[in-house]
Amino acid sequence: MPTGDEWIDAFSARLGTAAPDADERAMILALAGVAAHSSERIAAPIACWVAGRHGVTLEEAMRVAQELVAAGEL
Repeated sequence: MPTGDEWIDAFSARLGTAAPDADERAMILALAGVAAHSSERIAAPIACWVAGRHGVTLEEAMRVAQELVAAGEL
């Protein structure tokens, strides 16, 4: 069975794009963590998809997620 990194690398290559680097992977996991720990777990992958789909930087996505949680909006 491949590791998570191997799977992501192969998936990215098949899609014709670069895999996220170590810093990007850490930020993606942090964003997923904020979403998952402030709601149901399904929010984690979908929040990451929404950010990526709309071209939002990881930093901006994390800022928005943290603001929502801090403001008690979620």
